[in-house]
Amino acid sequence: METWLVLLTFCTILHTTVCGILYPRESESREVVPLDGIWKFCTSPAEDQEKGFRNKWFSTDLEEWIPMPVPSSYNDITVNSVVRDFIGWTWYQRQFYTPKRWWLDKQRVVLRFGSVHYTAIVWVNGKKACKHSGGHLPFEADITTLLFYGTANLVTVAVNSTLTLSTLPQGYVQHPNDTRRYPPGYALFHYDFDFFNYAGIHRPVYLYTTPQTYIDDITVTTDIHEDVGIVKYTVEYQNKLRDPSSVPQCTVTVFAKDGTKVTSVTGVSGKVHIPKANFWWPYLTNPSPGYLYTLEICLTSEIGKDVYRLPVGVRKIAWNSTTFFINNMPTYFRGFGKHEDSNLRGKGLDYALLIRDYNLIAWLGANAYRTSHYPYAEEALDMADALGIMIIDESPACTIDNFSEELLQKHKEVMTDFVRRDKNRPSVVMWSLANEPSSFRNESREYFSALVNLTKSLDPTRPVTFVTSQTVDEDKAVQFMDIICINRYPAWYSDSGRTDLIQLQVKNELVAWHLKFNKPVLVTEYGAGSVIGMHTAPSSMWTEDYQVVTLTEHFKAFDTLYKEGFLIGEMIWNFADFATPQVCFYRIYSSWRVQERSVYSGTTTKNGSPYHPLALLDTCT
Repeated sequence: METWLVLLTFCTILHTTVCGILYPRESESREVVPLDGIWKFCTSPAEDQEKGFRNKWFSTDLEEWIPMPVPSSYNDITVNSVVRDFIGWTWYQRQFYTPKRWWLDKQRVVLRFGSVHYTAIVWVNGKKACKHSGGHLPFEADITTLLFYGTANLVTVAVNSTLTLSTLPQGYVQHPNDTRRYPPGYALFHYDFDFFNYAGIHRPVYLYTTPQTYIDDITVTTDIHEDVGIVKYTVEYQNKLRDPSSVPQCTVTVFAKDGTKVTSVTGVSGKVHIPKANFWWPYLTNPSPGYLYTLEICLTSEIGKDVYRLPVGVRKIAWNSTTFFINNMPTYFRGFGKHEDSNLRGKGLDYALLIRDYNLIAWLGANAYRTSHYPYAEEALDMADALGIMIIDESPACTIDNFSEELLQKHKEVMTDFVRRDKNRPSVVMWSLANEPSSFRNESREYFSALVNLTKSLDPTRPVTFVTSQTVDEDKAVQFMDIICINRYPAWYSDSGRTDLIQLQVKNELVAWHLKFNKPVLVTEYGAGSVIGMHTAPSSMWTEDYQVVTLTEHFKAFDTLYKEGFLIGEMIWNFADFATPQVCFYRIYSSWRVQERSVYSGTTTKNGSPYHPLALLDTCT
């Protein structure tokens, strides 16, 4: 084995610092190879979940398998309910090739997963490459020393969607002992969040290369002064082969949207001034929303160059007790809560659907959405950056309870990785720590106080919030948030059918929140469900007519409160239909929605295939 490979292996073992998680981008020094496509897939026997590990399925070709698209959730691909509802270890596998020149050029090779839900163990050529727990954030492994160059390689991924009380989100497995109702060994999987627990390899899988001295992470913060844009940057790098005392040279060049060079500076940290800058503005607030510069980082060492190009939007965020500002202008959020799932694909990234959704967002005149209730795909945020759509970036802590120390540590790890991934995005204007936690509990005070402090230490430039469903008198943790975000459903979950009460209740409650905490208020969920095509006169629940009345009455209340100066936004629940578990009287939502992308809409597809209308109703499915 060559000396450089021995040294690389030794350095990899010694390396313990936190690494960056830059999105793979091709450049003069980097190659990116997608591994998406059709993979082999199988489930473990329900009665013997350890069989794949015991028989070392990761070291040889899977014998019994079905084809599975990656990225996608595995749940809706087949017509087998066992696969749809499977909880436990599933196995993915495929072959790939790496060119011999990567070895000859002494390239570092990284295997990166955009997201796997929930726990993943990865092997390359039978050797363990990494393990990751958490279903919505990327992870990667340096596999340089595990590869066969110039011939076939085998990657195997074991995936487990089981949730526990110390995962985000939470869940638990029950093994009933009533043999009159359940056979021996039968397992029931429970969770309280109101969306289907899709599982699988959900986002793109990439191989990418870097030189042995490479750009590991970039941190950018921006500011404005009159018409000058200010970009502060820090570049972190790793040196795998040389003496760490040998410092590479770093050049940072800024390019305008049309490719024109704006300015250039040197150093691994510094500040760039852009005179007469084009600022990043939200959609419909400027003729050129979502303006992006390109920050080109060139790291030159004794063994060559590494080049990485990062899109950067120049903007300033600020807030006070009544108002949210972008570039010193008061800004109002108009948008939605969303989900990432869709028919067949589950939570798998789909580019056609992604572009369609952003066309609909713009068509509806929205300028924002919340990534309810988990971090969305990086590709989705790329679009938000470029189009000027503001993002409330939410962690996967949905309806959490049982605020244990173990859960807090997991939550801190997630927020650290989350901020590291999205810190440079101009579209991300707020961090949301959780959705509808049990913040009426006294122990939630210390829990969320610690999380707010951590998040602000990671990023002091953005407001931190969570979304509460508690009352103004009961919530124990909202006091620590910069923005009061609340979910409310008058005339739907409370006072059902009484749309005449909406204005009174909305006005009185939002005023109470502001008066108690002296902070801006944002309504992150409101609305009513409906079945597409169902109408009554006068309107009644579950009809489109009732949905229109419900939204219209909210609009009247919001218009009044906006004039009072503390309401900073409104977000309809939900942008599009989404899948929920099969249970009786389970909360399931609809939206003011075009018909093409209904998961369960009670209508038909373009080819005439029926969906299941009862899935949208408060009945057993």
